[in-house]
Amino acid sequence: MLKTVRGFRGAVTSPHHAASHAGLNVLREGGNALEAAIATAAAIAVVYPHMNGLGGDNFWLIKPAGRLPIGIDACGAAAKGVNAAMYREAGHTAIPSRGGQAALTVAGAVAGWQEAYALAKDWGGRLPLPRLLEEAIHYARDGFAVTDSQYSNTINKRDELCSVPGFSNAFLADDGVGAPIPGALFRNPALATTIERLAHHGLETFYRGDLAHQITDELSQAGSPLGFADLDAMAARRVTPLQLNLNGHALYNLPPPTQGLASLMILGLFSRLEVASAEGFDFVHALVEATKCAFRVRDREIGDPAYMKRDPKAFLESSLLDQMAGSIDRGQAASWPDGGGDGDTVWFGAMDSDGNAVSCIQSLYWEFGSGVVLSGTGVTWQNRGISFSLDSAHHNQLMPGRKPFHTIQPALACLDDGRVMVYGTMGGDGQPQTQAALFCRYAMYGYPLQAAVTAPRWLLGRTWGESSTNLKMESRFPAEVIASLHRAGHDVQRVAAFDEMMGHAGALCHHPNGLIEGASDPRSDGQVATF
Repeated sequence: MLKTVRGFRGAVTSPHHAASHAGLNVLREGGNALEAAIATAAAIAVVYPHMNGLGGDNFWLIKPAGRLPIGIDACGAAAKGVNAAMYREAGHTAIPSRGGQAALTVAGAVAGWQEAYALAKDWGGRLPLPRLLEEAIHYARDGFAVTDSQYSNTINKRDELCSVPGFSNAFLADDGVGAPIPGALFRNPALATTIERLAHHGLETFYRGDLAHQITDELSQAGSPLGFADLDAMAARRVTPLQLNLNGHALYNLPPPTQGLASLMILGLFSRLEVASAEGFDFVHALVEATKCAFRVRDREIGDPAYMKRDPKAFLESSLLDQMAGSIDRGQAASWPDGGGDGDTVWFGAMDSDGNAVSCIQSLYWEFGSGVVLSGTGVTWQNRGISFSLDSAHHNQLMPGRKPFHTIQPALACLDDGRVMVYGTMGGDGQPQTQAALFCRYAMYGYPLQAAVTAPRWLLGRTWGESSTNLKMESRFPAEVIASLHRAGHDVQRVAAFDEMMGHAGALCHHPNGLIEGASDPRSDGQVATF
């Protein structure tokens, strides 16, 4: 029988146990949920280096107790000196996925920590920045045990990354060929020094001053178009989350450039199909078909909000959702594939005894991002900019200073009985689908929280490490469900029982009586840490 982890004083969940405990230790010392989330963000940037890091982006959904949620957009823009013509003239039909030319957007993650730290102070936070970054510095300098996930991703991506500047020295074994095995001690002393500099001189020094000059000098040497002026212009923004009211629940997600709109649309469409239970063909088919509708909107509309032609809130209007739901065939699969997005990521959440809640997602985009590792600072740089198109007619054409489309988005819900839920996952196209399955199973069909996370999942489209766009289903689904989906026209592929491609989901839920439920994904190396 699955057990739900419970606590009263506070809780943190993340896909790596050391990061969860970094946040928990902050809560034990009297820190609030936002301070705990910053400590978790910094620690997981070190101990899950193939999934996220200081060279990536993050997005936050933050709910102060008794107040409306706040969003933080910490997404970096394309270099000011880059455009599509430069890549086309160099003979490229698409932006190279690895190497310096893939490292074309500013890393916003540290700016996100900075904005979250300012908010934490507004909440009465009292812990100094060096304390919040303490465990991250420790793990980078003194080491941590390599996970199966880091090992397998290093081996799988070694051939395409070994020639990228800095990758082999940072991530391969001493012979430059093998990968550190699971359980081996992994250190990044250069990154420890960088985080220590940030702790004592301020997070803004990542973007301004000597450290920023060092970063951009190394980026330039690796072939990146980013310069000091690009980092200097970086600032995280507080944004108003998108909201969907659903059967008395208020659901929140991040606005563009994230695909948060797609997550909300899936749930809005699914609720109109009035599925009786979270078991069987009807449940999976309805959510998959709702996903197709939402993804078609996503792939046609979403990008840098400064360039979007329509207000994303228009797609959450009841009349439009009614119309789209009415077009879904309850027994037959619509044609597919369309679009698609890759991505590796970490999601984590934190709650404290006052009822403050944080949902955060942090990413390098593909595993190891661009593969570029800056040897002097230990920072691995993202390749989020490869989501731009070089096609001048595309709605996400690469332009100087433009923000890229993001698959990553954290979720938060205020349930009709007073519970507050934070939840999320990594996994490219799988993120909004897993969010929908998790929310439905827990909030609509009454699954225990851990059971909702552990239950078998599916994925339509692409995820990190995969290029196929069919409907992948874990083998734990009953054979009749899979057979029924086949008969309905779904291109089903069975995968392992607990396949990592299905993401690393997690959730926390704060009850009106002060109880906090927590769940962590058995597909990850994570843990709920609570007291």
